[in-house]
Amino acid sequence: MYFMALASDYDGTIAEHGAVDEPTIAALKKCKDSGRKLILVTGRELPDLKRVFPHVDLFDRIVAENGALLYNPKTEEERAIAPAPPAEFIERLKERGVADISVGRSIVATWEPHQVTALEVINEMGLELEIIFNKGAVMILPSGINKAAGLKVALEELALSPLNVVGVGDAENDHALLRMCGCGAAVANALDALKDTADVVLKGDRGRGVAELVDAMLEQDYRLAPSLRHALPLGKDGEETVSAFPDDVVLIAGSSGIGKSTLATALTERMAEQGWQFCIFDPEGDYEGLEGAVTVGDTSTPPVMDHVLELLDNPLTNVVVDTLAFELRERPGFFAELMPQLATLRSKAGRPHWLIIDEAHHLMPESRNSASLALTDDFSGVVLITVHPDAVSQDVLRTVTMVVALGPKAGEVINSFCACISEKAPALPAAADDHQVLFWNRADDTGVRALTVEKPRQAHKRHTRKYVEGRLDETRSFYFRGPKGELNLRAQNLMVFLQMAEGVDERTWEHHRRTGDYSKWFRDRIGDRDLADETARIEADRALSADESRRRVAKAVRRRYTAPASEKD
Repeated sequence: MYFMALASDYDGTIAEHGAVDEPTIAALKKCKDSGRKLILVTGRELPDLKRVFPHVDLFDRIVAENGALLYNPKTEEERAIAPAPPAEFIERLKERGVADISVGRSIVATWEPHQVTALEVINEMGLELEIIFNKGAVMILPSGINKAAGLKVALEELALSPLNVVGVGDAENDHALLRMCGCGAAVANALDALKDTADVVLKGDRGRGVAELVDAMLEQDYRLAPSLRHALPLGKDGEETVSAFPDDVVLIAGSSGIGKSTLATALTERMAEQGWQFCIFDPEGDYEGLEGAVTVGDTSTPPVMDHVLELLDNPLTNVVVDTLAFELRERPGFFAELMPQLATLRSKAGRPHWLIIDEAHHLMPESRNSASLALTDDFSGVVLITVHPDAVSQDVLRTVTMVVALGPKAGEVINSFCACISEKAPALPAAADDHQVLFWNRADDTGVRALTVEKPRQAHKRHTRKYVEGRLDETRSFYFRGPKGELNLRAQNLMVFLQMAEGVDERTWEHHRRTGDYSKWFRDRIGDRDLADETARIEADRALSADESRRRVAKAVRRRYTAPASEKD
């Protein structure tokens, strides 16, 4: 479930001539019975609303006075969002002939054409007040207070993101409400200007339109209005932007060091721009220092599940779960324990909007099925990243809706994916250039396309903790073996590599140097082509002594890794 709440205006939307009929009440109850929240957002003052509407307890929160007052019907607690109007302001309005005035906790309301007089008095007194119109009504409020401002406070109390809310209204004062929500709807009797703002224009007027909207929410959920507010741009095919949506599962795959985490970093920037909350599972420490996110765990401290969930309880907090401190065999178990907790949060709040699962072949290995991985029926809004699609659980691969393949072997990646799920492979286009990836949407018939993808704005720095202090698995570690294989010294990170490089005998050092093992490790296992190229030049320079070549390789490594890590620490 994506849309978790309905935020509705009162007069002209659920109410006609101030009253709400029984079919509309039934529709609102139907919405609430589905597990969604109801929020009433009205320009009315609270005592007046209670007088005309006996069902205030149907709503989880009521935003009254056009955003200036928040009310919890369950506790009957009132919370003023804006200050009270100056008494002198009220007196001056009356002195100027504005007799039909209603004064709430913060709002001052009258009717047209008194807005002219009100504006004159505001200017004369130098007050920070604004005038908002509502079909002939004139509402005077502190600057910045409107329905969106009030709804924002209500959503903070309910721990909901505006993206997971459908807003519906009919008049001028509903523009801010509709723009704030993930989907804005206008009833059929709404002003034309508001219909232009809305994502959805309903066929029914007032309560009939709201009942129509409730049915659409329950039947279609986010597909009610899959607007650009819900699109995650993956890349461009010429001038066309290709996007993923909240019900997609995107597989990003390619060989090591080809740019998968760089692409994922760019996607997190798009997510942040859209206001989406994301949670990254980071088994290898690839996202240390990611902008706009809090990291839980590091190379020596495992992440604590309760801490992750506590952070995610705030819709504005994005989280990186760093499991580098766990042994490789421990990571799938931790992931399987955390997934049900995240599923519960998603069912309650509709977020995190996106889960990014890096090294998916570690966390969701082929040897485990959906039950042991604690996969939910609604496994969507997910980005899977892996070097080995064939090593990922087939139950997981079957949920994939889009494949993004990187590197010179991108076509093989797509073919391998199809073989894993026993599906016929699509025809492949001509090879993509260095700035493009292959993209396949399994749901349409456009086939495989070459997309140009954006680079992240933040520098994609090398993952210092992962490579300097972490524990690379056996297949990614470096082994000093010597010319006859008489040694088996494992360097599980760069710090250990530098220590061993300084201590191994000259014969062993020179053997690996002559065979280009150092540059090959940096390129294929560390994924640093620049370091690999510099090291390859050192390996090829036969004029260098063993000691000088050791010194130069160590300097190249420290310049990229150890120094930045030390500066940060």
